[in-house]
Amino acid sequence: MIGAMRGGRSSRLVSRAPRPSRCYAAFHHGLLAVAIAFGFLWPSPFAPSAIAPLAASSGSQAGPAVADLPPAIPIFPLDDIMLFPHASRPLHIFEPRYRQMVADALEGNRIIGMVMLRPGYEGEYEGNPPIYEIGTAGVIANVEELADGRYNIVLRGITKFRVASEDQSRPYRMADVVAIPETVGEDERDPLRRHRPLLLELLALDDPDATPTPDELPDAALVDGLAQFLGMSRFDRMDLLRQSGSLARADALVAMLDRGELSR
Repeated sequence: MIGAMRGGRSSRLVSRAPRPSRCYAAFHHGLLAVAIAFGFLWPSPFAPSAIAPLAASSGSQAGPAVADLPPAIPIFPLDDIMLFPHASRPLHIFEPRYRQMVADALEGNRIIGMVMLRPGYEGEYEGNPPIYEIGTAGVIANVEELADGRYNIVLRGITKFRVASEDQSRPYRMADVVAIPETVGEDERDPLRRHRPLLLELLALDDPDATPTPDELPDAALVDGLAQFLGMSRFDRMDLLRQSGSLARADALVAMLDRGELSR
């Protein structure tokens, strides 16, 4: 069973929980989540022999890229969990419709889009509750299929997207999407690098000897990993995702830190 670390304490994932995000995401905050988000660790019990190994967040990963985002992708809506373009997220999938989503993705391009549910979704959760229109597409970079049909997967972020329309004819949701690529311009590299020492103070890892080390992380991967795992409200996380790129997201993170709005 995969454990989650919250507030320095270890807990166990169970199939019943007050919020669906706790069921789907075995890791939300905590040191292990950080390590996986940045590509430092294999999420036990995953093994490198699984369908596709998780690579370091260095831009050298195999698999689909921004240009490969198809016009229609399955979307996976969660309450307070988000994937960012340069980060990875481990997820535990147990609900039948989303098991089917993962199985279909594995038969195809392995792409799944993560979106966030809008407040007040609870009454419509079994149907198709409203979602925020901006999300992040990820490729299944690692997978373990359990004996009872559940999955443990790791999604590696590819690109942001905007939902243009939805097809609700399947058990799970499909969306027509438009990619929102993010690039770091030459004039943004130095300002982004100046944020790095402060952002690194927020980063803690289970294994200080893991590779790549924080100093080897690309700036965009550092920013997106922090935006993904740090404790904050869903509204703040959504605001970070909406930012135009890594520099704007780093600016927003630093401002939140200055206001004392971030936690681990």
